[in-house]
Amino acid sequence: MSANDAPLPPLSRDEILRYARHLVLPEVGETGQRKLKAARVLLVGAGGLGSPAALYLAAAGVGTLGIVENDRVDATNLQRQVLHGTASIGRSKLESAAERLHDLNPHVAIEHHPVRLVAANALDIVGRYDLVVDGSDNFPTRYLVNDASVLTGRPYVYGAVLRWEGQVAVFGAEGGPCYRCLFREPPPPGLVPDCAEGGVLGVLPGVIGSLQALETIKWIVGSGDALAGRLLIFDALDLRFREVRVPRDPGCPVCGDHPTQTGLIDYDVFCGVAGAAEAAAAADPNEIGSEELARVLAGPHPPVLVDVREMWEWDVGNLEAKGAVHIPLAELIDRADELPEGRPVVAYCRVGNRSLDAAERLQQAGYAAKSLRGGLTDWKQKVDPSVTVA
Repeated sequence: MSANDAPLPPLSRDEILRYARHLVLPEVGETGQRKLKAARVLLVGAGGLGSPAALYLAAAGVGTLGIVENDRVDATNLQRQVLHGTASIGRSKLESAAERLHDLNPHVAIEHHPVRLVAANALDIVGRYDLVVDGSDNFPTRYLVNDASVLTGRPYVYGAVLRWEGQVAVFGAEGGPCYRCLFREPPPPGLVPDCAEGGVLGVLPGVIGSLQALETIKWIVGSGDALAGRLLIFDALDLRFREVRVPRDPGCPVCGDHPTQTGLIDYDVFCGVAGAAEAAAAADPNEIGSEELARVLAGPHPPVLVDVREMWEWDVGNLEAKGAVHIPLAELIDRADELPEGRPVVAYCRVGNRSLDAAERLQQAGYAAKSLRGGLTDWKQKVDPSVTVA
């Protein structure tokens, strides 16, 4: 039973006082506030987008917030993930979020889902709620949220951020488009950088996550014009909004007139994530794995390690103890004469994209060069967990 079907719960005296500024809005009023109290909203992620969305939904009086999150708070999160503080570093994001939200509004019930959302659990979890707010940061989860929402008949509020740009839309609404109507297939792996590699202005998720909360509240109380069938694009650098109409695609494999996908699939495989490292290892001779690199570094003829990241990344953590030298990618060719002659070179960066570019440039300049597959992140996971990666 959804919040729209169930009898609306009354407001206590404390709640009337707390939500007084809502109650005087004709578009909300007592009925709208009681709808908010009855609503069950699922937040996928308590990170950059989920933080502001969760804060404003809890403050607005959404009765039940479910949170799907299995990550821990890292120092690099704090620039944008405002649910968490310095004291929460190392803690479960879910526990940190629940504690902050309870302090903000003890009238809101927080339901914990300390798991990764996958095909095996998505229909069950999504089906318990009236609406989903997608704060995910990867394509497999994004497509999974879309398909699970459509298959369970739940609308969801989409958000995405990268660098200086953000997007917001409402997908899965009755008669409206879904995410696949806009992006039928995911981009090839590695084509679109994540926030760790491409960067994101800290305040940007605050803007986009707040807009997601706004659309959620409007949807629940039934006021205003929802972003169903419209994609809102925000350019923070030039402070401009633009809107793109997104019609429902009758041929969409999930929400079309004759859907060909009637269940959930393996989204890691669909998005080219599963097996990507193995495929790259077999297909790209320009790369070397972390464990293999560790072996050759311990051998009689170790390669020269070149860290092609920026200076601030090097300062946070590096492989200088393994003999690495620091030459940023932009300076690499001009400073190639600093590399010892006659020794092979292995370039590395954070996740392996910049270093693969570096290896190709060095090869063109006549060096025997390879890239560390997966970068310093993979090295940390497989060889040396003590390395700090920004």
